[in-house]
Amino acid sequence: MREIVMDTETTGLDPYDGHRIVEIGGVELENHVPTGRTYHQYINPQRSMPTEAYEVHGISDEFLADKPLFEAIAQDFMDFIQDAVLVIHNAPFDMKFLNAELEWAGFAKLPKAQALDTLAMARKRFPGSPSSLDALCRRFNIDNSSRTLHGALLDSEILADVYLELIGGRQPDFALASNSQSSSSSGSAWRPRPRPAPLPSKLTEPERLAHQALVEKLGDGALWKTFLD
Repeated sequence: MREIVMDTETTGLDPYDGHRIVEIGGVELENHVPTGRTYHQYINPQRSMPTEAYEVHGISDEFLADKPLFEAIAQDFMDFIQDAVLVIHNAPFDMKFLNAELEWAGFAKLPKAQALDTLAMARKRFPGSPSSLDALCRRFNIDNSSRTLHGALLDSEILADVYLELIGGRQPDFALASNSQSSSSSGSAWRPRPRPAPLPSKLTEPERLAHQALVEKLGDGALWKTFLD
């Protein structure tokens, strides 16, 4: 299964209010394993950068002045993603911008079903808890110290780690055959990394005490007593 974990940076919140995409980043996964292939492109939005957007991603008008227009890179972008599942944090936002840009460039829109929203996944798995990318990095002990500003490729790389945690962690044994070719061609192979710190116990103190009291009632020969010593 091929997936592209991706992110965009924009000039604002709504393409139909005159805002445009200024950066696209994507990381390719094959059977939930990074292949080493990425996509990264800055785009000239043909408009000025609002101060509030610049403060988020730090991309200036001067920097974008010589970058290509979206219509010039649209085909390369489509060739990269093809029919892969697009893994996006807050997918409706990015898909709205991508489809607006594709429509203006004369391309067909991407189907909504092609996108997988990790924000919705996180809210379902951890109801009531913060679900921003930074909050999920803290929850899963993922290092995002280099994320001083938003950046499409960096955020895609971080989101790939978050996504793999959300679905229960990597399962590389199921993808060795398909990953070997990608790793040899890209020069980058995934390696398992130890968790920086053990996950906190889900057992509450009242539960522990209640279990201890139950074991005491079972007598001295209870097997559970060996686990309490």
